[in-house]
Amino acid sequence: MNLRALLAAAALAVATPSLASAADAIKIAVTDIEGLEALQSEFGPFEAALEKSTGLDIELFPVGNRTAAVEAINAGQVDLVLTGPAEYVVIKELTDARIVVGWQRPDYFAQVVTLADGPIRRVQDLKGRAVAFGSVGSTSQHLGPAQALTDLGLVYGQDYEPKIISRNVAIEALIRGDIAAIGMNYSHLQRAREAYPDVAFTVVARGRDLPNDILVARADADPAAMDKIRKAFVENGKSLLAAVLKGEDNQKYKGGFFLATVEDGDYDYVRSMYTTIGVDGFKNFVGN
Repeated sequence: MNLRALLAAAALAVATPSLASAADAIKIAVTDIEGLEALQSEFGPFEAALEKSTGLDIELFPVGNRTAAVEAINAGQVDLVLTGPAEYVVIKELTDARIVVGWQRPDYFAQVVTLADGPIRRVQDLKGRAVAFGSVGSTSQHLGPAQALTDLGLVYGQDYEPKIISRNVAIEALIRGDIAAIGMNYSHLQRAREAYPDVAFTVVARGRDLPNDILVARADADPAAMDKIRKAFVENGKSLLAAVLKGEDNQKYKGGFFLATVEDGDYDYVRSMYTTIGVDGFKNFVGN
């Protein structure tokens, strides 16, 4: 082999590991964040912390919405997706994604809120009245509150009139007396009390704690890499959570834990919520 050939072979040997490393990066998407800039702002520190904990090359992968996340999984473009409980049951159905670890959100439960000095004293008083819910398909603003009412004996769309109204508009409507109650989560009620300090709110129905947000892996993702990632959450959970909490919108995870014992059956409660609002099957995202 002449000198030129030897130099070319050496250059190829140096370049090949770099190319392989780029190809082998573990790509992570988050379903409720649009755009790479926002994703980097919220999860950039976590990306770096997970790389340090695992020794793997981690890369954030932006998706426009939850449907795009499904497409990215099925096309092999992304290895991991962080998503909410309502989205998970559909993603599982459409991709056979595997659970890696649960992301606990403390005080994550649905409730139905009304005026403390209004006519609604108990759940049965909502019969024949209008109840507002947030975004269609939202676990804590739509599905969860509807299920809480169902668990207490009220049939969705039959015993009361469900209305999809943005939360701020709904609160104004509640104060005017145009609706009887609003479905929301705990943090939403806290914000409402701060925004309307002269209004007395009360809770007439509270659901059980909602299932966790969840990090899932593509069914054919590298098993060894997924084991490393799961192990990192178990052994370095505090440092990873500290990195997550550097994101402004990630404060919902403050005080929570990463849970490695989460199972698919834990989300059957969410599946029952879909049935409650009249959706049978999980082939499509509600509200898309």
